[in-house]
Amino acid sequence: MTIATRFAAALDAETSRGPGPSELLPVRLARACVTTLGVDGAGLSVVDASGTRIPLGSSTTHAACAERLQFTVGAGPCWEASATRQPVFALHEDLRRRWAAFADLLTTETPFRAIVALPLREDLAGAGALDLYFTDDARVPGLDVFAAMAVGELVTAALSEAAVWSEWPADRGPDWLHGPDARRRAAVLRAAGRAAMALETDPATALDLLRAAAYAEGRSLEDVAEDLEHGRLDVARLAPGRGP
Repeated sequence: MTIATRFAAALDAETSRGPGPSELLPVRLARACVTTLGVDGAGLSVVDASGTRIPLGSSTTHAACAERLQFTVGAGPCWEASATRQPVFALHEDLRRRWAAFADLLTTETPFRAIVALPLREDLAGAGALDLYFTDDARVPGLDVFAAMAVGELVTAALSEAAVWSEWPADRGPDWLHGPDARRRAAVLRAAGRAAMALETDPATALDLLRAAAYAEGRSLEDVAEDLEHGRLDVARLAPGRGP
């Protein structure tokens, strides 16, 4: 059975369990990646024209958490794969050496101990990436890299096909760009904009302040931004020297 046949069968199985709305296609694709490649988790993301990294969907809640943690610290294997357009292989010691803050959070919040991040072909929405997660880094050398890259191509093709055969406004993009994870990321950017206005700084600096508060509290950036949006966090506490 070819890799394409195996992936198609895995995706069909996910769809048969409940097709759901088209915005959840990336979730089904991530789960099909796990089944096809025999990894412990998978996540899909894309970097849009403005340089914003948008999560599209993950196979499990732990995989979604791992993606959020990379965004919280602003660094990690997926960020590097997206920037360099090269595969990134990170065992546990590599994670601790290269991205210590992310590794600490990953170890605390998830069962994953290694990540392989693969760049996806730039298509409709921008440069994408596929994160593959492992609970045991000893299993990473057993990954068939050529099969993983082929699966990445199949993922890109599936997203492109879904976009072609659906109608969507040019300023909004296809439905799969607006799933639950993407909406939470958009809320973070809104919160950073509001914090920037309140603190009389720029959005990038405000986002760094939100990141610092999230890391200090051992929480995700999305959770801190949600508190700010709903009035549970006073924006003044983000100012340098005030502390969370």
